[in-house]
Formats: sequence, C-alpha cells, structure tokens
Amino acid sequence: MKIHFIAIGGSVMHQLAIALKQKGYEVSGSDDEIFDPARSNLLAAGILPAQPGWFPEKISPQLDAVVVGMHARNDNPELQKAKALNLKIYSFPEFIAHESCHKTRVVVGGSHGKTTITGMIMHVLKACGRTFDYLVGAAIPGFSQAVQLTDAPVIICEGDEYPASALDPRPKFHLLKPHIAIISGISWDHINVFPTWEQYLQQFAGFIEAIEPHGTLIYNQDDATVRELVQQSSRTDLQLIGYSLPRYTVEKGITFVYDDQQRPVALQIFGEHNLLNLQAARQACTLLGISGADFFHAIAGFTGASRRLELIASYPHAAVYRDFAHAPSKVKATIQALRKQFPNRRLIAVLELHTYSSLSASFQTQYAGCMDEAAVAVVFYSPHALALKRLPELTPDAIKQGFRRDDLHVFQNLDNLLSFLEQQDYQETNLLLMSSGNFDGMDIEYIRNLPVRPSSSTTPIH
Repeated sequence: MKIHFIAIGGSVMHQLAIALKQKGYEVSGSDDEIFDPARSNLLAAGILPAQPGWFPEKISPQLDAVVVGMHARNDNPELQKAKALNLKIYSFPEFIAHESCHKTRVVVGGSHGKTTITGMIMHVLKACGRTFDYLVGAAIPGFSQAVQLTDAPVIICEGDEYPASALDPRPKFHLLKPHIAIISGISWDHINVFPTWEQYLQQFAGFIEAIEPHGTLIYNQDDATVRELVQQSSRTDLQLIGYSLPRYTVEKGITFVYDDQQRPVALQIFGEHNLLNLQAARQACTLLGISGADFFHAIAGFTGASRRLELIASYPHAAVYRDFAHAPSKVKATIQALRKQFPNRRLIAVLELHTYSSLSASFQTQYAGCMDEAAVAVVFYSPHALALKRLPELTPDAIKQGFRRDDLHVFQNLDNLLSFLEQQDYQETNLLLMSSGNFDGMDIEYIRNLPVRPSSSTTPIH
C-alpha cells in the first residue's frame, strides 16, 4: 500500500508512519515543522520529508490512503487535493481501526491510568512470548516504539476521549471498536472540548456503546462514577468484569501484592492507583489466555511507563521523581502514592499547570485539597503558556483559593522556582515534579542533583 501522512511529525503520528514502513508499505509525508525526536526517528527510517511545508503534488491517484494528523486544518492544500481526488482519508484512530479490523482489539480508556495499563498488558504479553500489535502514548521499557502494526492477531490500544482530529470531533476511542474495553476511572478533563461535566461523561457512555457485540467491559468498580455509568448502560450483551484494589503491603519502601495463592509478589511500581491499574491489566491478560501464575511472574518485572512515577535520582537520604500528572485526580493519587510508600520522608511536590484545563481560572476549584498530603506544595505556571492558549490572566491568589491551601507556593518564573527549590532541606525528603510539559525548559540533570548539598560528595544510587 501507498500511504501519505499529512502532519507526519506528530509524536505518535510519526511512529505510525515508521511502523507502516517496517510493515512494507510505501510511506510519504509532509509537515510544516518537525522537531526531535520525531525528526531523528523519521530520518533513520528514511521517510523524513525533504523540506518543511505542504506540497499538493505529493497527492496523487496512486495513493491508497491519506492519514491526517491533529494539527492539519480543513484548508490544508494537501488535504484539499486528496478530497478533490476522492482518496480514502483517515484520522489516526480511524486508520488504526482499519488496519486492525481482523484483530482482537483491546482498548484502554479512562481519565487516568491508560498508558500504564496498556504498558502492563504489553509487558506481560511480551514476557509470555505472545505475538501482538500495540498503540501506546508513552515510552514503555522493552519496546523501541509507540506503535506496532504487523499481522499479529491481537492489538492493545491506549484510547482516549479527545477528538480524532481537527476535522473529526468524534472521540478517538469511539473509533477503535474494542472487543475488550477497559475504563480505569473518570474525572473531568479537556474543558476546552467538553465544557461541562455531563458532556465529558457522555464520551465514556459512548465508549461503552462502541464495544463490539457480546464484547467485554473491564471497569474500576471502586470509582463511583464508572460504577454508576456501567449500571446505567443499556447494553445487556456485554460481559462485565469489575475490579478493585487488591490486598497489598509496603515494607521498607517495596510494595508487595498477593497472587492467587496469597503469596507476596514484590513489585517495582507502587501506589494504590498503580495497583488498580495492575488489576485491570490482569483481567485483560486473563481474557487473552495468560494464567495467573504467568501474569504475576511477569508483572514483577514491570518498571512503569515513562514519566509515570519515574525515579530520576536516588540518594541515601532523598529521591527525585517525575510524573505526567496534571489533572486533579492524577495529582492527588501520585502524591498519596509517595506518601504511603515513604511515610517517614517529607514530600516536596511541584506541579506545573500546563494544559488548557489546568490554566483556566474556572477549573482551579477542581484542585481543592489535591496537594494537602505534601509537606511543601508548589505550583508553577508560565505566562507564555497562557498566551499560547489564548487564556486570560491567572493570578496566584486564584490558584491558592482554588487549591484551598494558604501556604501554597506559586511561581511564574523558572529562576525563582529553582531558587526556592535550592533553599529546601532534602534530608529524609522526596522531591516530586508533576507536569505534562517541561517546566519551561527546566534542566532535569540540574534537578537530579538538588538533594546533594554543595559540600557533600554523595553520588546518586540511580
């Protein structure tokens, strides 16, 4: 097949292009700008566009399909020509669904935990020698890319409620038509797309409706919203499998979960939210023919997805973690996880407001109490991010009132934030950085060494 990508430089879009090249397809693409790592990855695969921009001459009747990325607009000249030639045009999730029409499709949805659950299933299947394809939104240890499309009989997909493209408002996970669906939890997000809670909730009701006839829904029955949504569904043909928090213990900074024979299994991940994720992955793996013994043996080696409670530095007296958390439920769960794992250590928690929702003044009350368990709570946001999203001014007072924490430290300047962090005492303390961005270009190597006093010769353990 001959496939052309409009906006090939997207973080996952370029991974799909590479996967199809590896599958033997003839792949081309265009974009007005491509940054690393996409640029280097496309170059290594031999499909980096010769020059930036849009070139209608690349669109010809010989193309079997055109795949349109998120930032391509309706007036894109390549898209206009593709329409004029009546070519098959797909959004990213539509094309994944098209390529997977004869596969067993497992789709992981939910406001949080999607990447980790998807990664867990991938890790276990690989450890058990299974052949499968996948689509995941972050780097997973043991996997060189985020997308794989082969002739495998099964595909594991991270699916989300965000629109498929600028041209297609349908949620991505509605298009993937799962045989096995997972809902990990629901908490309001993406208020620029779903301005009311009811509209947001409706996307998950639609996800349940999109499950293939006589399919299976695995859901977090500890989440009251999810539980009520499942109970209200009109689907009577689905197999419903609820899961809840498993029995576990924490000893000397290690979390143990208990297998089917009530034997403790040491994990490399921690936090009750991750134990719930593990339960969802286990149910999916069982449906795919993985025994309980094989699952627990494999999951013990799972180290987590990139930027999901990722340990970036460890010292005898301190540690530094980073996490993708940005929505209120994610921030709260991540802070609670570190507090329970290390009850004798102080926690300095730093959150960057980076998404449209998190930078909206009207959304600040959703964060009420989410950082209460941190000894020191810090919020950072960049006026530049507000300007890019065309949002009105967000004041530190509005943030403090929303978070309901009078001693919250709020910074709008990176140098001021770093100066504050330099002044903290890191004896028996963990530092947690939470963001879906990069703290205005913060140097992670610099942060790794913050817990080491200038007079100390301590070197990181990790």
